[in-house]
Amino acid sequence: MHELSIMENILEIAARHAQASEAAKIHRISLRIGEMSGVSLEALEFAFDVLSKDTMAEGAELVVETVPARCTCEACGTTYEPSDILAGCPSCGGYRSTLLQGRELELVSMEVS
Repeated sequence: MHELSIMENILEIAARHAQASEAAKIHRISLRIGEMSGVSLEALEFAFDVLSKDTMAEGAELVVETVPARCTCEACGTTYEPSDILAGCPSCGGYRSTLLQGRELELVSMEVS
């Protein structure tokens, strides 16, 4: 379950920035996570609940924005949102595409006091 190490890193980054701002408490952490990132949101939320205990983020709200995958077909240039990683182009049926978005894993913002 790599979500534990991902969340551990997110909480370390958040704590470092909160401390640099002389904050005592983190109230909200907002993330952007792509559909094709390989991250399980359920496992990430579980990891947040477990790892935030006894930290400045204990009791904080975790807000996750899911970023849909978007591809461009290399054969015909169509931009589309694939239904899964094996989906072909809806226009020409081609399978060679470039992923434009959907692998994001970003700490977007946090609220502190």
